[in-house]
Amino acid sequence: MAFFGFIRVRHLRLLVRAAVGVGFVIAPLSGLAKERVTTPEPAAVPTFERHIMPMLTARGCNGGGCHGKSGGQNGFALSLLGFDPEGDYQSLLMQSRGRRLNLSAPHESLLLQKATGAVPHGGGRRLDPDDEDARLLLKWIAAGGPRDPPGAPRLSHIVISPEPRPLEAGETIPLVVMAHDTDGSTRDVTAVTAFASNEPVIVSVQPDGVVTGGSLPGEASVMARFMGHIATWNTFVPRAGRIHADAWSALPVNNFIDEMAWRKLRALNILPSDPVDDATFLRRAYLDAIGRLPSPEEARRFLADADRRKRDQLVEALLERPEYADRWANLWADLVRPNPYRVGIKATLSLDTFLRDAFAHNLPYDQFVGELITATGSVWRNGAAVIYRDRRSPDEIVMLVSQLFLGVRLECAKCHQHPFEVYGQGDFYGLAAYFSRVGYAGKGLSPPISGGEESVIVKTSGEVTHPLTGAVLAPKPLGGNAAAEPVEGDRRVALMTWLRSPNHPTFAAAAVNRIWAEFFGVGLVDPVDDFRATNPSSNPELLAALATKFRDNAFDQKRLIALIMKSHLYGLSSMANETNAGDHRNYSRHYRRRLRAEMIADAIDDVTGVPSNYAGAPPETRAARLWTHRTGSMFLDVFGRPDPNQDPPCERIGDATVVQAMHLMNGSHLQGKVSSDHGRVAALATGDVAPEAIVEELYLAAYSRLPTDAEKKQVLPMFSREGMTRRAAAEDLLWALMNTPEFIFVN
Repeated sequence: MAFFGFIRVRHLRLLVRAAVGVGFVIAPLSGLAKERVTTPEPAAVPTFERHIMPMLTARGCNGGGCHGKSGGQNGFALSLLGFDPEGDYQSLLMQSRGRRLNLSAPHESLLLQKATGAVPHGGGRRLDPDDEDARLLLKWIAAGGPRDPPGAPRLSHIVISPEPRPLEAGETIPLVVMAHDTDGSTRDVTAVTAFASNEPVIVSVQPDGVVTGGSLPGEASVMARFMGHIATWNTFVPRAGRIHADAWSALPVNNFIDEMAWRKLRALNILPSDPVDDATFLRRAYLDAIGRLPSPEEARRFLADADRRKRDQLVEALLERPEYADRWANLWADLVRPNPYRVGIKATLSLDTFLRDAFAHNLPYDQFVGELITATGSVWRNGAAVIYRDRRSPDEIVMLVSQLFLGVRLECAKCHQHPFEVYGQGDFYGLAAYFSRVGYAGKGLSPPISGGEESVIVKTSGEVTHPLTGAVLAPKPLGGNAAAEPVEGDRRVALMTWLRSPNHPTFAAAAVNRIWAEFFGVGLVDPVDDFRATNPSSNPELLAALATKFRDNAFDQKRLIALIMKSHLYGLSSMANETNAGDHRNYSRHYRRRLRAEMIADAIDDVTGVPSNYAGAPPETRAARLWTHRTGSMFLDVFGRPDPNQDPPCERIGDATVVQAMHLMNGSHLQGKVSSDHGRVAALATGDVAPEAIVEELYLAAYSRLPTDAEKKQVLPMFSREGMTRRAAAEDLLWALMNTPEFIFVN
């Protein structure tokens, strides 16, 4: 669950503030009375960090659409959401010759005049002249614009109350945000806190912190942000109605995945869909695990098998198939593969070989990541080192590492305090310091011509400095202290030690989440690489249990996949029932998704019996074996493979489009294979196979199931139609089968 767009900071309600803080009571709202805590007495003279910056943030002055955007607004720049107090103070008091504050005539200060609308202001009127905030600003200017004195208490963290709990539809609860300072004092900062809900249709939040349950069931996370500190209030609205207890007790439990999933669905008052039939499970399992369709012979054998354990046996067999390595290497190639015209053809092939070998040998995930992160040597001989050939500075490398292996997007923190997280520039460059001594030996890059051989080395020196303060930053894990290992060695080894540590918050969870999304279409955290407090998991207990199991099993990816595929949850139907039609996050039903471009191309080859030939690859190479997106294929481009001209070429489009439908219906790619003299249809039509057997064979090839009686009744007359040959009828049928959602979607 992600926040979209900018958070609109509310217009503050008038709040009567006395010279000393007093406690007050909010009137009962929806039956809930809440007493706010008495706040400590504020300073007689307001100070910049404690009083003025929170007010400017609450009024939206330093938001991304105003003076907080890059370059500021009309010559006046503030740091985004106040992440740089020193710079903001200098901008207010020193820049433009200090004309923004008139210390000798405070009422004439440009800051106050524009904020109250006394002079034209592009941002409009932000303060009412009679508002307490305007008086506070005036009082601060009159006092000389002081900063907090040395040793003054600093903000430690913020806390939201009351404790999170479910909401009924239409129920309202006022939230209270308390700031905790380093001296142990607390203060109510609700009035100058920005609130936002990541699912406002399910749970909305007003500018004053009052949350309201919506009419749709589901989950939501309400974020409170005050002066760079974030707190979240996670809740859900259960579906109305009653489900009998027998319905829950009847649900199968194959492993702890089912147990935890049913627990969450019961809290939401949602029943899961029925399980799928064997044919649907067979096709789903083949495509998810190894990226290809079962043959008609494999489908017949599985459907005829009466063994009650055949689904589990199928899972174990699929994970030993050689296609497993191609399916998962193809996924990771999207994530780490560079542009071959930038890093070189040979280097790109070297990386592809590393990926396929890693999955062919079921390399433990932590070792797989370790070989990438700590890679050294020639990019022609060690494919793992290629990730450093394309990303040649610590700030470029750390964004890749944090997003792929920590599940954390740090781009925002490179320039300012992350608006939805606790990370800032110190965190970004502290993590980047692990890569400050990565060096290069050799010819380097010469795009667009492929460069020569280059080796990744570890230098004996190299540091990262803070972009604002210029201070040298020691390697520092996200949210942790500086690494204990000596800085003279390869700092990346210390980073891997931190990642592998049992108490690392996201390393195992991020890996589990990415694999989970490949089987269910949606990650437990979605997007899969956006772990943050304001984007919580849909089932935190399940994610934690899976991560622990993954770590306990020595990061064995095949064992994790087998655990997922053997759960009853994985085998649910995509057909909604009366309780779960609106569920898109809790896996109460299977979420259909379109096949990857390479899967569709290979499926067409398999069903028609006519292999493809790709330039620069051996004859009859499968699309899943292609090692570069530079291999020409209009079909793969139409179906969303990453654009090789992007740097890096990692974005894959998974949506179904009209162009794709037209390409299947009218393009020569599919038609040529269906009508080929060397394909499946020609072989079936020229023999003495009965029309009913032909129909069954084509259904098994395309759908991994037999046709229903209604389908046979509809298609068999085609073979006896006047003027229609057996081959023409079979070609029309196969063309029609492959132009349906059942063919190009994982059901």
